[in-house]
Amino acid sequence: MTGELRSLTAARGIAAWLVVVYHIRSGTPWLPDWLMAVAHKGYLAVDFFFLLSGFVIYLSAHRAFLRQGHAAIGPFLIRRAARIYPLYGVMLGLTVLFAIALEASGRQADGYPWRELPLHVVMMQNWGFTDALSWNHPAWSISAETAAYLAFPLLVLRTPIARARRPHLLAAIAAVLALLAATLEWAGATTLGTDIPRFGLIRCLAEFAAGAMLCAFWLRGPDREPMALILSAGGVLLCWGLWLSGYASELWAFPAGAACLILALAHASALPHNPLHARAFQWLGEISYATYLSHFMLYIWFKIAFVDDADNVAPAVMAPYLMMTLALSALLHYAVERPGRDWMSGALKGAGGGTKAAGAG
Repeated sequence: MTGELRSLTAARGIAAWLVVVYHIRSGTPWLPDWLMAVAHKGYLAVDFFFLLSGFVIYLSAHRAFLRQGHAAIGPFLIRRAARIYPLYGVMLGLTVLFAIALEASGRQADGYPWRELPLHVVMMQNWGFTDALSWNHPAWSISAETAAYLAFPLLVLRTPIARARRPHLLAAIAAVLALLAATLEWAGATTLGTDIPRFGLIRCLAEFAAGAMLCAFWLRGPDREPMALILSAGGVLLCWGLWLSGYASELWAFPAGAACLILALAHASALPHNPLHARAFQWLGEISYATYLSHFMLYIWFKIAFVDDADNVAPAVMAPYLMMTLALSALLHYAVERPGRDWMSGALKGAGGGTKAAGAG
């Protein structure tokens, strides 16, 4: 049951493009109302990412922690740093060069505060130290994920998640998501996207933990039983149906439905003729991290170079941007992300005395 779950890979790619649509929506007033409504909720793809990340990280790394205990922590963190930092660092470096160019040309660079740059370098910008997003905005979630990676060993080694029974895991997942919703509502949040600098970290930690427990739940059950897929899909329809019809709060109904969707997709990965297994969808999933980290700054650069009215970017102008985003994502994936991961993994393991990294992903 620990082989590649191709449906989840495809879903990751689709979610990344929902974030792209979310960030360009202010320039597309010509979109149909139904599509604009979807675009306005594109930030929820990040909540899907947090849940999915917890699921995938647990799937790939939990056995090493159970076998090696605390000895697995260092290799795990090395692998995660090698996976995310090379591309993250390159995009941050390009953003720094852009800020320097803005200042050199006499333009405003208020969105690039130099005093906050060290937090971005160490991926701590969304740990409660600032009150606004800055530099490469989507990277806030990478900062929050970094905190989740640091907490992951505690989740596996200091809680009963790895050995808990399915009913207990289901109850724990529900409790974590309910606690997240209650905390956000108590603090005044009306959506999951409210005040990211204030609520983004807790949003990530809770959903990442729920995703990890969801994977433990999935690992204890049948992965080819049709009824499991039907029940999971039913959970999606129930939670999101209540939310979209106004009978339930987004704060709990969307994460609960997204958890059911991930479970359904995990079960669906066993289906022989799943359209999500098409090579195009798999490729979008493979380059999704590059899409996520690059699209925001590329849109800013694109608007400066080619757009006269940022509030109404014609379809014929927006289409080249989308094609450029796809091309840049592929370039960064193959030229930066993959070789950077291999290089940094080797460098960090060498600095740590050649410790073998555990887990995949």
